[in-house]
Amino acid sequence: MWKIYNHSVPEFIGLMAEAPAMQRLKDVGMHCGCEYTSFPMFVGLDNYSRYKHSVGCALIVWRFTQDRRQTIAALLHDIATPTFAHVIDFLNGDHIKQESTENGTSTIIEASPEIMKRLKEWGITLDEVADYHQYPIADNDSPRLSADRLEYTLSNIVNYRIAPKEKVMQWFNNLTVGKNEERVDELMFQDAQVAEEFSLAALQTSKIYVADEDRFAMQTLSELLSKHIGRGVLSMGDLYKTESEVIALLHQDEEARRDWEHFRALRHIHKGGDHEGAKTVLSKKRYINPYLCGKGRMVNLSKTFALALEQFLSYPLDEPLWGE
Repeated sequence: MWKIYNHSVPEFIGLMAEAPAMQRLKDVGMHCGCEYTSFPMFVGLDNYSRYKHSVGCALIVWRFTQDRRQTIAALLHDIATPTFAHVIDFLNGDHIKQESTENGTSTIIEASPEIMKRLKEWGITLDEVADYHQYPIADNDSPRLSADRLEYTLSNIVNYRIAPKEKVMQWFNNLTVGKNEERVDELMFQDAQVAEEFSLAALQTSKIYVADEDRFAMQTLSELLSKHIGRGVLSMGDLYKTESEVIALLHQDEEARRDWEHFRALRHIHKGGDHEGAKTVLSKKRYINPYLCGKGRMVNLSKTFALALEQFLSYPLDEPLWGE
């Protein structure tokens, strides 16, 4: 996907990405542990790590801003992500907003001598790169379009076989930076048909993020981790290692190993509250409502997208689920 965003990786991005704190993200997945289950929708997915996502975000920001500070902020935005990513939000009781795992970015950057050395060489301060929310092309409030939201959406559109790379490249090349309704810079589309195609495809990924299998897997894994943290098999600090390291720790304990293998074997979801293991799992509904340059938001321009979005937002998540 990187070649879609930029023809090459600029040297300064590569140098920053060499830091061990960034390299850890190669073994922290974007699918929040769901890819370890046997649910058919997650079997056979391509490897998609927080590292790939982070570099992709940086390339998008560089493509549209040519600003080193904004680009580095985008690159580092997930550096504090724990293993299994948003599963830890479920563990923290933050499964609706899913923001608790964003904490600690500044601390981890400051603790990296490799990153701090580069920043000093380039005359960039910690405050300029530790919070990518200050740069609207890198990040902005949902459901607007930003580099972060765009990167994981395009990558998942390809990964879930919703559209091929060729179509994704066509959509990406139609983007520009313009002023939205609040006169703030935003990534936006130039062609109405392209914008509608992207909007509908992105909404398909939104449905996957709140699918019964996805929500149940994340909740179940969070309970597994919580249980074995309580037993002393894991510590909260272990969650900031790699996923391979955490799984290895689970395998060292017989009960934890059995629980992990049971999680991995999950392949069917059932609905109904009459089962002992049934649980109601609410979740954040992520979606994108892009801006069409000079025209407005797609929800106001496309009846097809408006109807699809309304159906998505009204889809109930409160029915008890259980898996086997």
